[in-house]
Amino acid sequence: MTSKLSWGIIGTGAIARTFAAGLAKSDTGALAAVGSRTREAADKFGAEFNVPRRHASYDALLADDTVQAVYISTPHPQHAEWAIRAAAAGKHILCEKPITLNHSEAMAVVEAARHHDVFLMEAFMYRCHPQTAKLIELIRSGVIGKVRVIQAAFSFNCPFNPASRVYDNELAGGGILDVGCYPVSFARLIAGAEPLDVKGIGHLGQTGVDEWAAAVLRFPGDILAQVATGVAVNQENVARIYGSEGQILVPNPWQANRRAAEPGKLLLYRQGQSAPEEITVPADRTSFAYEADVVGRAIAAGQKQAPSPAMTWEDSLGNIQTLDRWRDSIGLTYDREKPEANPRPLVSRPPRKMKNGQLAGIQTPVSRLILGVDNQVKFPHACVMFDDFFARGGNCFDTAYIYGGGQLERNLGHWVKNRGVREQVVIIGKGAHTPFCNPQDLTAQLFETLERLQTDHVDLYLMHRDNPDIPAGEFVDVLNEHLRAGRVRAFGGSNWSLDRVQAANEYAQANGLTGFGAVSNNFSLAQMVDPVWAGCIRASDQASRAWLAQHQIPLLAWSSQARGFFTERAHPDKREDTELVRCWYSEDNFQRKARVEELAKKRGVRPINIALAYVLCQPFPTFALIGPRTLAETRTTWPALDVELTPEEVRWLNLEG
Repeated sequence: MTSKLSWGIIGTGAIARTFAAGLAKSDTGALAAVGSRTREAADKFGAEFNVPRRHASYDALLADDTVQAVYISTPHPQHAEWAIRAAAAGKHILCEKPITLNHSEAMAVVEAARHHDVFLMEAFMYRCHPQTAKLIELIRSGVIGKVRVIQAAFSFNCPFNPASRVYDNELAGGGILDVGCYPVSFARLIAGAEPLDVKGIGHLGQTGVDEWAAAVLRFPGDILAQVATGVAVNQENVARIYGSEGQILVPNPWQANRRAAEPGKLLLYRQGQSAPEEITVPADRTSFAYEADVVGRAIAAGQKQAPSPAMTWEDSLGNIQTLDRWRDSIGLTYDREKPEANPRPLVSRPPRKMKNGQLAGIQTPVSRLILGVDNQVKFPHACVMFDDFFARGGNCFDTAYIYGGGQLERNLGHWVKNRGVREQVVIIGKGAHTPFCNPQDLTAQLFETLERLQTDHVDLYLMHRDNPDIPAGEFVDVLNEHLRAGRVRAFGGSNWSLDRVQAANEYAQANGLTGFGAVSNNFSLAQMVDPVWAGCIRASDQASRAWLAQHQIPLLAWSSQARGFFTERAHPDKREDTELVRCWYSEDNFQRKARVEELAKKRGVRPINIALAYVLCQPFPTFALIGPRTLAETRTTWPALDVELTPEEVRWLNLEG
């Protein structure tokens, strides 16, 4: 390295001072600037560490062209905002743990780093100490056989003060996020996988945060981990790994000494030996100095992530998701994660890019990709997913009365109200699912849907199922009542046979009424072999496609990407995903998949992009419902909008040429 990495520190608290001291002893970096909320604090910190540039705001530090990398040491709730702002400013990022409050925010931070092409690492300093590398080397060598049980704790006893950061709900206090993240990260590192089960228990104090808590994690191979934390109780802060042929005790797993270098020490108990073998790991600096050099060397090498055992992006995402599950087990949701907190958008907005279409009765152009609101149970997750979709140019959201017992409609309603975008978005509501598929229940559910969504109308209302025992005209009559009352702008049917749709529209025409303006049945390149759910209807067969081409009724295609069939998840030899096998596995579908992969390679896109483009390039109006659960899934879906398929390619993909 010819010149040292120029660092700026955001925040001037105790951990920032610790990092500054460690940075001074690093080989790769130098402290060039500090940013605080006040001039006084910045100057005081600057004088203590001889910092040449001192800024009275975090924004000013990010605008400092001399700063190449930033260390974010703010309270937990501010990590996401300032990491995303730092990425947008082109700064490399070392963010103090936990990377964010929850997995949803962490996704936004990782996507911002990816989008702006900057380095990002979560600051688990113990992962950078030589002791951790040596421990992993021993475990992987099989010195204690197969790992079976892991035990780890990080806990301290802090006098109660509701205004202190460790007890303040507004600052996301408690043990799990503050230091419980260490034993979780340790267990995941040793197990080498994500936990299959997380079962926690804990004590929530008067401020609503966890004062002490424990959890059991089960990993693949039935590796079990016991983790514990606390801010109101001292525990033995050690780690133990038990294997089939021995065990290892780590007396000081977290290497958290802020002032002096400490060598690592591992006690290896081999099977049948009464005394342990002590393994010393030399160390000439603190973990914080090692951490700074891990970052510096990775950036110098042009890398955007540090090598393991330091925290990679996937490692950070997995860790915070496990912490979410631990908090879920004990019923801990921070006040700022609730809808009434009105959180601000976090996404680092990419350029808006969307193909739009039109639905009769709806003045607003409708995005050809429609976001399914069917899996965002937690409000923070909903916010991040909706913000990202909207930022990309998507404006249509598909929800239903039965999703999540109404919680998903409530989440969408809170988001729309909070963002003030009701006139800019198109909301699709669905109701009257079997066994409540009749005009009376339809009306009752519509009123409840409007209340949940906090709006006076839905733009498109779809009957979620059909009831052939009721004449189609009775449904047309009641939907026209709601249309005249302004509760809906247009209506249609989901999982209605096209014969019934035609019957409904013939009735409407004969009686001077409005008919179905859209159909939402399954449509994808892969033919649905067996219905995903009872009562589902596909429209991808030749007869249905011919009817749609003749009548030009817009099709809102659900499972437009065949629920992952065109990814690596689907292979004739892979049978773990029983729903995928049941619904999509067939010889002709695998032939289609092979053609998709061939064309994707030629076009330089992912197979799912070709499969989705097939849906969008039909000779009748189509809109594709997508159901991403992560921001990465949304990002990798978007290139499909740039894929134009010729009619010949459409036929070839469907084995018709």
